[in-house]
Amino acid sequence: MNPSLETIFKLALTGGIGSGKSAVGFAFEKFGIPVIDSDAIAHQITAPHGAAISQIKSIFGTEYLTPEGALDRAKMRSLVFNDSQALKKLEAITHPLIRELSECAALQALEKTPPYILFMIPLLFESTGWQGRFNKIVVVDCSLDLQIKRVALRNQLQHEMIEKIIATQTPRAMRLQYADYIIENNGTLEELQEQVSKTHLQILKNMELS
Repeated sequence: MNPSLETIFKLALTGGIGSGKSAVGFAFEKFGIPVIDSDAIAHQITAPHGAAISQIKSIFGTEYLTPEGALDRAKMRSLVFNDSQALKKLEAITHPLIRELSECAALQALEKTPPYILFMIPLLFESTGWQGRFNKIVVVDCSLDLQIKRVALRNQLQHEMIEKIIATQTPRAMRLQYADYIIENNGTLEELQEQVSKTHLQILKNMELS
C-alpha cells in the first residue's frame, strides 16, 4: 500500500455475487465517500487495448478475445470455472494490475479529504494481496435464493453456472464471521439505503472512538 494511504481510514466492501455491492457502493457515494470499484477496474484492464490484454492474448490465445480485442468474458468464465490452473493464470495477470490501479484511484480520492475510503472488492477473501490492508470490513449479505435470482436476471446465466460461481467464492458464513459491519440486502432499495446511512454513521462514530 502506498505510504500516502497509510493515514486514511480504509474499509473493504465485499459480498457474494448478486448480493448488491454496487447498490451499497452508490449509497455510500451519496455521503461523499469515495468508492474504489475493483470490478470496474477489472473491466477497464480487459477492454480493447486494456493493460491486461497483451498478457491474456499471450497466455490464453486470441480465441479468448472478442473481435474488438476485449476479453471474451463468457468464454473465459466457462474455462476458469472448470480449470483451476487457468483461473490462477488469469488472476496472476489481473490481480496485480487491479491492486495498482485501485491505489492510484485512492490517491486521487485523497485530494478531496474524505473521512474514509471504501474499496469494493468482491473477491476480498479469495484473492492474495488484499489481506491486512484495511481497517475494517463491510459485508453485504442476502439469502442464497435471492442471490441466484438476481444474478440470473442481471447476467442471463443458467442456474448451474451461478451455483458454480458461488461455490468458488468464500462461504457466506465465513464472510459474515470476518465482517466488522454487515448490511442485509433482502428487502427494498429504500431499506438498503437506510442501512447504509446507519452504517456510515457507525463508521464515523467508531473512527472517533479509535
